Amino acid sequence: MNEPNFLAIGSVIIDDIVYPDGRTSMGVLGGGGTHAAYGMAFAGEKPAVVGLVGADLPAEIRARLEADFAPGGLVVTAQPQVRGWQIFEWDGRRNEIFRVAVVAPFMHQPLAESARVPFKQPRGLTLLRQPDYVAGWRGRFPDAALLWEPTRAFMLSADREAFRAGIAAADIVSPNLHEAQAMYGIADARELLRRLLADGAPIAALRMGEAGSLVARRGSAAAFAIPALPVAEIIDQTGAGNSYCGGFLVGFCRAGDLLTAGAYGAAAASFTLEAVGCPRLPPRRAEQWQRRLQQALQGARALEL
Repeated sequence: MNEPNFLAIGSVIIDDIVYPDGRTSMGVLGGGGTHAAYGMAFAGEKPAVVGLVGADLPAEIRARLEADFAPGGLVVTAQPQVRGWQIFEWDGRRNEIFRVAVVAPFMHQPLAESARVPFKQPRGLTLLRQPDYVAGWRGRFPDAALLWEPTRAFMLSADREAFRAGIAAADIVSPNLHEAQAMYGIADARELLRRLLADGAPIAALRMGEAGSLVARRGSAAAFAIPALPVAEIIDQTGAGNSYCGGFLVGFCRAGDLLTAGAYGAAAASFTLEAVGCPRLPPRRAEQWQRRLQQALQGARALEL
């Protein structure tokens, strides 16, 4: 088995989506780990999704995962595949209701020490987990660039001490704006970025939805504002932040600079906005990718922290 350059560690979920007007999209491939992996794939990588899946995972979903991603990362459990209603309201709110009795293992496993994860040393990994899992994955892959995307449920707890513990083991920390506001009780985005760096984040990438993102490195007085790219029609916002994280990590590992990394993240997120669930890779991916990447780079601007 060829070792993939990148891993996306997180959940694989089957979504049944209900829109405000009553329309539905059933059996949609979703999950934070899957969306992050697609962000990497848009950038031209073939990452592995590392996550738990049920033995009853639909055959068409399994075939898609096997075609688009490197093998070896999916760990099969006898528990029914996690599946949930995603109910959207007119104001954009989303209510998630799981349709299976057992959910927790899919959100936490496999663990870093699992022998069922076969990879040796990837260049980088995204990790969508609570803070007490970050150190374990850092220990498993000590030389990989680790981007930690903290879970929404944890961020809403406002447990800043635990948050700092997660930051200490990560190379890049990327919460979204609303989650960071809940953690710190601060509304201003630039101040939140300063607090993330002060709490020990070597690199912080604050995702702000349609307002784009702010990225900065600890010890630097400068930051970059990366625009959200306009798309013809926003179909579904779910997973765009995860895809941003996957793209950001690939850009950072390739170029080493935050401007490029942020532009990679914005380009990856834009593809996700255009589809229901995880988007398929477009036929002319490389051409479309370069166009969007250049658009993000041209729209970015430097600012002082």
